Amino acid sequence: MMKSSASMSMSSVGDVVRALAMDAVENAKSGHPGMPMGMAEIAATLWLDHLRFNPANPDWPDRDRFVLSNGHGSMLLYSVLHLTGYDVDMDDLKAFRSLGSRTPGHPERRCAPGVETTTGPLGQGLANAVGMAVAERNLAHGFNRPGHTVVDHFTYAFVGDGCLMEGISHEACSLAGTLGLGKLIVLYDDNGISIDGPVGGWFTDDTRLRFAAYNWHVVEEVDGHDMSAVSRAIADAKRETARPSLICCRTTIGKGAPTKAGSHDSHGAPLGAEEVAAAKAAMGWPHEAFAVPPEAAAQWDRRGSGAALEAEWNERFAAYRAAYPDLAAEFERRMSGALPEGFEVLCRGLLEEAAEAGESVATRKASHGVMAALSPSVPELIGGSADLTGSTQTLWRDHVPMTAGRGGDYIYYGVREFAMGAIMNGLLAHGGFRPFGGTYLVFSDYAKNAIRMAALMELGAIYILTHDSIALGQDGPTHQPVEQLASLRLTPNLDVWRPCDGVETVAAWEQALRNTTMPTAIVLSRQALPCQPRDRDTRESVRRGGYVLRRETAPLRVVILATGSEVALAVAAAKQLESEDIGARVVSIPSTAVFDRQDPAYRAAVLPAGLPRVSVEAAATDYWRKYIGLEGAAVGLDRFGDSAPPDDLFAHFRITEEAVADAARRLVSAERAGR
Repeated sequence: MMKSSASMSMSSVGDVVRALAMDAVENAKSGHPGMPMGMAEIAATLWLDHLRFNPANPDWPDRDRFVLSNGHGSMLLYSVLHLTGYDVDMDDLKAFRSLGSRTPGHPERRCAPGVETTTGPLGQGLANAVGMAVAERNLAHGFNRPGHTVVDHFTYAFVGDGCLMEGISHEACSLAGTLGLGKLIVLYDDNGISIDGPVGGWFTDDTRLRFAAYNWHVVEEVDGHDMSAVSRAIADAKRETARPSLICCRTTIGKGAPTKAGSHDSHGAPLGAEEVAAAKAAMGWPHEAFAVPPEAAAQWDRRGSGAALEAEWNERFAAYRAAYPDLAAEFERRMSGALPEGFEVLCRGLLEEAAEAGESVATRKASHGVMAALSPSVPELIGGSADLTGSTQTLWRDHVPMTAGRGGDYIYYGVREFAMGAIMNGLLAHGGFRPFGGTYLVFSDYAKNAIRMAALMELGAIYILTHDSIALGQDGPTHQPVEQLASLRLTPNLDVWRPCDGVETVAAWEQALRNTTMPTAIVLSRQALPCQPRDRDTRESVRRGGYVLRRETAPLRVVILATGSEVALAVAAAKQLESEDIGARVVSIPSTAVFDRQDPAYRAAVLPAGLPRVSVEAAATDYWRKYIGLEGAAVGLDRFGDSAPPDDLFAHFRITEEAVADAARRLVSAERAGR
């Protein structure tokens, strides 16, 4: 049984959180004290009366998940982790916001035990929580058996006004209501204040009606400083199993601060020494900075009750293992993130099949074939698309759509690119799944911050980004990507693959699934592309991100670098040049990031120094200067496209075989003239 907070004094339960938040922000001379002070009783009620967790094992699979979506109030989370018994000591709190500390300004996944996801960009934590609830639903659907419930936990999220103003909150919460995620409980810090002041001038939505329209269970007008009222609301939400719940908690930002409570002055800056001293005096807190009196420490400590909760689950899982040994082993594999046995053999076979087929195919279609072949053997795959399922070809024959009350391996996200990305991050942070989501490359801009957060959190999300160039055709410049490839490639800890045929598409999928600490964007063509001939060694080199696709047959004079659909142009141009006795090497670089991680000797062998280089890609050209230098020639597109048939567009923008050959001729002539 969990201890009840009902008999605890308010000062020892809520005020210890307020005091620690004030002390840490004051010590750092930076931070957000207002939210932790305003939500102290809500946090105490949830963590002490309802949340199921074990501080000694933050990765216990059936723990409740907690997300602090209003992540600027990070000292609330750090204080609670410390008080309940996680490995977050007082020195960590004193190091708040300092270089290299485990308590950064906004919570970062794995910075400290108990931090489930990185939050701060408002609204994304809420969408992550939706993803976690999706994960719980699907794991329960796949693994629970009559008399053996091994997946049964809630996802809780704290949100503020800013989270609910962000558009992603609409995307994610609308879908959560449609899916009937009854294990998702959101506590809304309704304090009426944002950075600019009282929100009445810019946020007058009827939040209750809004969420009711989403098919949420809404608990209204809860006094967020009355722990009994908050506890009753949470208990009510836990009983509602068919809909997610929103608990609207009226609070005072900076509660306890004599002159700054209820004001945006307490939102994002230290209160000041005088205000802190006055606040502590007003709430009867005589202790020095960073002090936790023994009675408060004892009230908050959850190491014993947490260990008991996990021990009880371990007994249930042992019985489950005895009854369903194969399912138990699969559950443990899934939660560990390990790939299934035989994955490498399967991928090698797919690579050989693609090479032997030798057919022209759109890489989006090749990708569809790969995911269809992988899905039976990699059951953790869960796909989806932002209302472009047919166009991105992200659906396979035996898929099971997720619906209200039922798990599945495919999510119809609707037109919600941003929420799709953040929900995938929640699925990954929860564990047990490898999600992929499809949209057009140009619409990756809608999802960009979720992609960035996946990279920051080291989560292996997979993006299927199709319609990768002006070959989109008559839909015109609104749908034709130009700068997106460069933008994605410049994102740290993100792999971008733009394959030129079925062989490279298989390699992209294989590497994406192997890469559990980095998201991957697989950028695919709408139009059919020819299969390039390769010997076995060359096929093996594809996995290295860049390789010599076609070696020169005349004395080497120029190197042509290309990706995706433009590889075929590079090969054709090289053949044309060699008919003129100009040796041209074609280097395919489907993934610049992977190629850049190869050892220097390999990269030098692929791209010999001292030779002129031409790049060709139907996208912005500046990125390629890192390979071709200022003297090289870049064939590409540095303006927005036009509405016309694809062939007309490639000719109009001079992204052609002849343009590549001409650029190479000019470089070779200049090099000869300069000798």
